Amino acid sequence: MNDLLPLLSYSLLMSATPGPNNILLTTSGANFGYRRSLPHLLGVSIGGGVQTWLACLGLGTLLADHPAVHDVLRIAGALFLLWMAWKLTTPVVFGTELAQPVGFFEAAAFQFVNPKTWLKSVTVATVFMPAGMPTGVAALLVLAITLATNFPCISMWTLFGAGLRRVLTRPGWREAFNAIMAGSLAVLAVLLLTR
Repeated sequence: MNDLLPLLSYSLLMSATPGPNNILLTTSGANFGYRRSLPHLLGVSIGGGVQTWLACLGLGTLLADHPAVHDVLRIAGALFLLWMAWKLTTPVVFGTELAQPVGFFEAAAFQFVNPKTWLKSVTVATVFMPAGMPTGVAALLVLAITLATNFPCISMWTLFGAGLRRVLTRPGWREAFNAIMAGSLAVLAVLLLTR
């Protein structure tokens, strides 16, 4: 069990700290509430879990051996963040409500271009893989730990956003919040494109 504590700690740290997923989930909670954000939450958690599982089965080593793939993923992730920033900004510009939360498949697919999720997956596969067990068994154990730690952590961000709903009922406050969150996503995208 002591061998799993570093993996558990790293998974909690990476899931609970700010990043693109947690910005988007806070925004979703603030605009749609927790229940309507559940498909988004499940997409992030399951998509990230599957990505980590695949990285543990060998995809992580393959990516580490081919640095050019990193650039493709970095650019794709930045473009997705810019697109999400645009989706948040458009209602602010036109004075309309956000149409709907991010869906399960969109959130799951984003994990495969999200730089923070890749960092977590490849690091887990190359540094924190449990030793002394067959690769398939170790990968399933990592998947279970990833899912068990990720969902509660990202739920906290969504619940935080849902808690802000009461504050954001004043005229213009939700629009200002969405603009700030869109700006945060755009800054992350620019940082990705310029590194």
